[in-house]
Order: sequence, then structure tokens, then C-alpha cells
Amino acid sequence: MEKFVSADALRERFSQAMSVMYQQEVPQYGTLLKLVAEVNQQVLAHDNALAERLAATDELARLSVERHGAIRVGSAQELNTLRQLFAIMGMYPVGYYDLAPAGVPVHSTAFRPTEGAALRRNPFRLFTSLLRLELIEDIALRQKAASILAERQIFTPRCLALIEQHRQQGGLNEEQAEEFVREALETFRWHQQTTVDRATYDALHQQHRLIADVVCFPGCHINHLTPRTLDIDRVQALMPQYGITPKAIIEGPPHRRVPILLRQTSFKALEEAVMFRDGSAGYHTARFGEIEQRGVALTQAGRERYDRLLAQAGGGADNQQHQQALADAFSDFPDSETALRQQRLAWFEYRLTEQGRLQEMPPQADCETLIAQGLLAADPQVYEDFLPVSAAGIFQSNLGDGRQEVFSGGAGRAGFEAALGAPVIDEMSLYAARQAESLRRCGLQDY
Repeated sequence: MEKFVSADALRERFSQAMSVMYQQEVPQYGTLLKLVAEVNQQVLAHDNALAERLAATDELARLSVERHGAIRVGSAQELNTLRQLFAIMGMYPVGYYDLAPAGVPVHSTAFRPTEGAALRRNPFRLFTSLLRLELIEDIALRQKAASILAERQIFTPRCLALIEQHRQQGGLNEEQAEEFVREALETFRWHQQTTVDRATYDALHQQHRLIADVVCFPGCHINHLTPRTLDIDRVQALMPQYGITPKAIIEGPPHRRVPILLRQTSFKALEEAVMFRDGSAGYHTARFGEIEQRGVALTQAGRERYDRLLAQAGGGADNQQHQQALADAFSDFPDSETALRQQRLAWFEYRLTEQGRLQEMPPQADCETLIAQGLLAADPQVYEDFLPVSAAGIFQSNLGDGRQEVFSGGAGRAGFEAALGAPVIDEMSLYAARQAESLRRCGLQDY
């Protein structure tokens, strides 16, 4: 029987190849990686407890390779084929995000691993947005955009053939795997040549910059890759020293002793030279660099509380004022692992301590009692997903025009899943399943 390359190995190779490509296309991304690596090293050197925790939970190894990227596609066919392509690499659509109410005419999902072992190996994610053509008010322009998208093919013929070959034989051998990574990468490569003339680009750009970005190029170029830092506030402060201009504010929750969910910042989108189909030259602004800090995943109750406080917090004119407003609003949100766990505001994974492994656990034993006795340890589950308000904030800050238009209507989640060809996975069910499984491994019942 022929030996196939595992989905985890394929994902690892692909994410590494994409990182190399993006460093070549956007050199400032390489500078960003250097900055994040230095900050992470400093944090770990000064926080032995954190270093030991990350090592004990296999989180340390994934830190240096962790990335998420973002792409945008224009048609149901493109999204459906991407679902098949990513599944080969063990990445599945998790979560539904509607960014239209925040002024971005797309809805999205995140293709990512779902199993704990796969996440520890390489948690590569691609935040994938589908353009909502129905939100283009100008009917003639909407039809023209649809026609342009219908004529393009963002996948190489060989990539499509390999997707089909994987379906038929149940995997890819070593030679096919290497070819698959190489061919799949072409879909996400930057193309300086547009597929439209200058007038069409300007018309779409006038409707919304993101519409022009999706429609006017031959592929769904990667528009950012994101390393994970352990101290985003320090990265934000140091970016100017590295020749990088950060966006005005850090998106997401405030700085806390126990980080929650996701905090994000970025550097401004690059102005890149392009050639239009009619031979004229111009510039396009869409691709940027981003940094993230991931905290503990919140339960449904925790998330509802977070969303409510975020809405109440408002913002500030600069990052300092913004962060202070957030800190004030979140002052009553528990900021210790014990409180988050006991109030069931966050998801954890449980493991027996060395002492606990020497004893037989009564299935009905109380977890908090076992933790107090030193028999059980509870580790926060890393938040593996995204925040629609933060994503919209990142997008808007890099569109450069300050528009805050609100889009409404359209097909919504049902339309997105129809285009995808599958339902999106509920992220809460994944966190709950990991917590329950960890308790079963300890011989305990889920509570």
C-alpha cells in the first residue's frame, strides 16, 4: 500500500512555503517576524512560570511556527474549491463572521485544524472572506464584477488535478505532496498585473477598496500573515524602532494578567505598483503585516459578557486612551484563572499531576477540590478563532479612507454555507469537546 503524506505534514510544509513567499513579496513582514521573536524570547526569559506552562502543554513548540493568514475570494466556486484544498491539509471551516455591519462587504470563516494534536503540531489558520456582490448598489457594476469573476480561474490546472487525485486515492504520496504545495501556493501569490482596465478598477475602488482588491486580480493573493506574540503592547511600542508604522490602536480586549480571546495590531498597508489591462500604470493598497496575541477561549457565558463590555467601552483618540477605556469597562471581568474557571467563563484542559497519576480518581470527584489537593491541573485553552469587530477594525484601518458605511441585507450565513458547500463548524462545540475529553482522560466526568 502506498504511503501518503499526513495532513499535518502538508499543512506544515504549506505554511512554511507561504511564509517564505510572503517575506519575499513584503520584506517588512520579515522584519516583523524578527521583532516578534525577540519580544517572545524576552518574555519567556523573564517569566519562568509561563515558559514552564507552555512547555508542559506543548504550546512552546508551536509558538515560533504559529501563523494566521487572510485571503478574499469573489465567487462560490472559488470558496468551494478552497474548502476542498484546505481539507487536504487538515484545515476545516470553523465559525461564521459577518463583517458587513461593520462596513466591510464580506462574510468569512476560518479554515484551521480542529484536533488538539493537530493544533499543537501547526495551528495554521486562513481567515477566508467571500465578497458579497449583492451589496454592490450599482446594478450594472455588480453585474460587471460578477462577469469578471466568472472568467477567472485562481487555481492552476495541476492543483485542481491533484485535489481530484487526493479525493480518488485518499491521499498524496511524497512526490505528489511536494507538487501540491507548490501548485497550491500559486493561488495566493501576488500579481502585479490586473485583469481589468483602469476605468473598471477605479469604479470598483470607488464602491469599496476591498471590492477592487477581490475582483481586479487573477488570484486571491495573501493580504497578510500574522505571527503570534506573548506581549503585543511591547511589540506595538517597538514597531517604530524597527521602521514599522503601527495602526493607531490595538484591537480586542485590554491588557490583562490572564489574556483572553485575541488582541491584534498591524502595520499600514503597502502602496504597490500595478499595471492595468489597458497598459496604464497605477498603485494598489491592500496588503499589510499583522501581529496577534492569543489568550484563553471564553465559554458562551464569557463571550456574551465580553461582547457586552466591549460595546460599552467605546474607544479613544489614541491607543493609550483606547486601552484605558477598555480597562475601565473590563475592570469587573475576572482576571485570574481560578475565577474564570470557577465561574465557567473560560474553557480549560485538565491533566493529572504527577501525584494525581498515582491515585485512582473517583469519576464524580470535584475538580476544584482535586486542584486544591494538587492532584489535577487546569490549563487554559488557547483561543484559536477570530473576533468580527477586531477583524473589521484591522480591515478598515488598512483601507485608508475612514469609511464607516454599514452594509445590510444579503444571504447571510445560509448563503455563505451554500457557497462553501458545507456547514461551518461551531467553535464553541470544539472547545467544549476538548475540555470534556481532557476530563475523561483523567478518569473524571464532565461537569
